[in-house]
Amino acid sequence: MPAQSPKLLDQVRAALRARRYPAHAEEATVAWITRFILFHNKRHPNVLAASDVMTFLDSLTDVAERSQARLAILFLYRQILNRPLDLPDAAPVVVASAARQPAADPLATLFDQVREALRVKHYAYSTEQSYLNWIKRFIRYHNQRHPRDLGGAEVAAFLTHLAVDGQVAASTQNQALAALLFLYREVLRQEIVYPIDSVRAKESQHLPAVLTKDETRRVIAQLSGIHQLIAKLLYGSGLRLLEALRLRVKDIDFERRAIIVRDTKGDEDRVMMLPDSVVAPLKEHLQRVKRLHEQDLAKGLGSVYLPDALERKFPNASREWLWQYVFPSDQLSQDPRSGAIRRHHLDESGLQRAVRQAALAVGLTKRVTCHTFRHSFATHLLEDRYDIRTVQELLGHKDVKTTMIYTHVLQRGGLAVRSPLD
Repeated sequence: MPAQSPKLLDQVRAALRARRYPAHAEEATVAWITRFILFHNKRHPNVLAASDVMTFLDSLTDVAERSQARLAILFLYRQILNRPLDLPDAAPVVVASAARQPAADPLATLFDQVREALRVKHYAYSTEQSYLNWIKRFIRYHNQRHPRDLGGAEVAAFLTHLAVDGQVAASTQNQALAALLFLYREVLRQEIVYPIDSVRAKESQHLPAVLTKDETRRVIAQLSGIHQLIAKLLYGSGLRLLEALRLRVKDIDFERRAIIVRDTKGDEDRVMMLPDSVVAPLKEHLQRVKRLHEQDLAKGLGSVYLPDALERKFPNASREWLWQYVFPSDQLSQDPRSGAIRRHHLDESGLQRAVRQAALAVGLTKRVTCHTFRHSFATHLLEDRYDIRTVQELLGHKDVKTTMIYTHVLQRGGLAVRSPLD
């Protein structure tokens, strides 16, 4: 490899890390660029052209590999070498002996590229579906024109349409913007030349609804079975709903009375307390789950989704007890990405519905959701005089300002001033 190449690969690594690519994505990108350079007899990419890139891509027979290599090489040319590279849209491999197929739909190909880019960066499946939905709505709004023929002005027009005609919330508008920014920056490799901040909606800062300790007990008492157990964890440990549903058996430490919450909203792990009152019912629940898992294994099933590349590294881990979900679904389902038949975790909609019904049953006039238990957890800790930094760490907030909102709920901020009328 020429002397300049190691330096070039170091530049690629630095650029990927600056954009916070996962380590495995960094290695994959560098590996594809290395293969590309070796394919062309170690010539520097600066002296190669788009036709040389296509020659390399055409040598790859696997569709997924071709797409990954294409994204890596485009990153090299556009982000490192600052050279626009005009490549034709990625298309499926055509087998010579097969009947001639009609040309691939450019938009369908684009959606496949978006999916691949999202999965390379390990976005959640729900985020993948949401982003694809916003991109499709953007394209429909502009009469099915391809996004590469559109720009910042069209993005701004779409966001304005959402706010004015659709009257969507600020968070919804910003979610649509995030999807479009991902499309242009990570898939099309185009920068939107437009003052984006001018169309970014400013989210309102609303005080969260919080239950009193008595109201919390009454709502939880109205629930039953598995729903009551999860609600106790939400309130007793301050978990988010999906954090609770995604718990694995290995994440529960009964000896230390601890719960390890992995892959949180901030993509970091944190340790939460396991309430003593939950230990016995949780152990009984896990015994039932283990029997269910053993029944699945007897049928030749029993595998569970594993994050990142763990399934390739440890082929048998997906069937091991310690990797199973603490709150598995009653039904087996097909993994939307791999197609494997698995037992996923419980769907969040069931508990959400049960909590709403419980709040109505006890006569509460507040809007109560599963997240209300987390708000109540933080507020009640502050009421009990726990330090705000401790509460911040338990909640996993990056900034103490986020945690400070609960002091306003407690009326320890500006509202602590006594009215002159009183």
